Amino acid sequence: MLDFRSATGFEGEMAAAKKDQSGGATGPVRAQRSGPLSGVVRAPGDKSISQRALIFGALSAGETTISGLLEGEDVLRTAAALRALGAEIEREGGIWRITGGPWRSPERALFFGNSGTGARLVMGAVAGAGVAASFDGDRSLRSRPMGRVLEPLRMMGVNAEDSGGRLPVRIGGNDGLTAINVKLATPSAQVKSAILLAALRAEGVTRIHEPILCRDHTERMLAAFGAKLKTESDGADGRFIEIQSGGQLRACDVTAPGDPSSAAFLIAAAVITPGSEIVVENVLVNPLRAGFYETLREMGADISFENQRAQSGEPVADIRARYSVLSGVEVAATRAPSMIDEYPILSVVASFANGETMMHGLDELRVKESDRLASVEAGLVACGVDVASGEDWLRIRGAGATPKGGARIKTHHDHRIAMSFLVMGGASENPVEIDDGATIATSFPEFLQTMTALGAAVET
Repeated sequence: MLDFRSATGFEGEMAAAKKDQSGGATGPVRAQRSGPLSGVVRAPGDKSISQRALIFGALSAGETTISGLLEGEDVLRTAAALRALGAEIEREGGIWRITGGPWRSPERALFFGNSGTGARLVMGAVAGAGVAASFDGDRSLRSRPMGRVLEPLRMMGVNAEDSGGRLPVRIGGNDGLTAINVKLATPSAQVKSAILLAALRAEGVTRIHEPILCRDHTERMLAAFGAKLKTESDGADGRFIEIQSGGQLRACDVTAPGDPSSAAFLIAAAVITPGSEIVVENVLVNPLRAGFYETLREMGADISFENQRAQSGEPVADIRARYSVLSGVEVAATRAPSMIDEYPILSVVASFANGETMMHGLDELRVKESDRLASVEAGLVACGVDVASGEDWLRIRGAGATPKGGARIKTHHDHRIAMSFLVMGGASENPVEIDDGATIATSFPEFLQTMTALGAAVET
């Protein structure tokens, strides 16, 4: 498998990140019941915003600075790929500096590890830049669908070769892309973003109909970088997005807020651990990312957003969470786009609640880093929870009591499965162990350190 690590500084940056973040682990990790959690902490920078800030900076004229960038493996893979494409990217302490310029065709395949966001968004950017590049990833990323991105890109005139709708993918040098009018078949911010990035260099106005709203970080950030973009309601629950080609993105300064998907593990731990009260500062609370917190409130969780403010065009807040007595709820399919990454940890929370929690519209979880529906169900069953799943649904019957726990969980190299079951072990009757903590560095390198600071009993 081709890998750009040595040529692009990936290994050095991973070493620097690990030196700064001493909470990582390799091998099995065990969590056992602790006393109340307390303290004020921060979640790592939002992964979605970190990825986009790097890509838009690499496409822009001038120098973009990013503060609070998530220095997890997925983001560093994207930084390495952008260097290979011609961007100048430097890390100075906690500040990242990106100088854009003409992109070039790299000599070797761009290797994205397990980063679906990085691979799919950079495909759109490469298509718009008119260069040729090959894309590859690890075994997990090779199993994830890429045809949903390539189909609209081909409609625009992009030359693309794929492996049955999967990686490896090669995008050829493309001249004269044409704007399209397209309706998203799947509510996917990654597909939408790839189209918008290619549309920057497509002749005419590209119009995207988004019938079910999904995260809008790309639209917000493109506007901040000077793109000619506008949105309007479709008169129902969705919207139209139009982007005009031409012009040059302009560098700007970005501060990445805390990732709500990472903060979810900390908030969940407090809500299910008796006597706990914590504050997670500076968390992104964009309504299109806040479905998990809405659902927790519906279950009876004592959660509040405090000190609400704007940061780099995004709403942020400090989130206070206290231990709560919870009840099961029905979670509609329409909520899935706003919390698709939080269903594993919501499932853990539901196992502590009283009554049935039914979650719908989860087919996308089948094609994440692992088959998350299968992974969650297997892990909960092993911990003594009454759970069942279908192709796109998950049902958990909580007994209103502490789950048994006591299992060793296969993470399938999925960071969200790993963290979810460590949170469960911290509040269940018996300890829970995961098979490998290394995958946690994908999105939350300081997770174990942060949990320990709050009072959790986690050990490697």
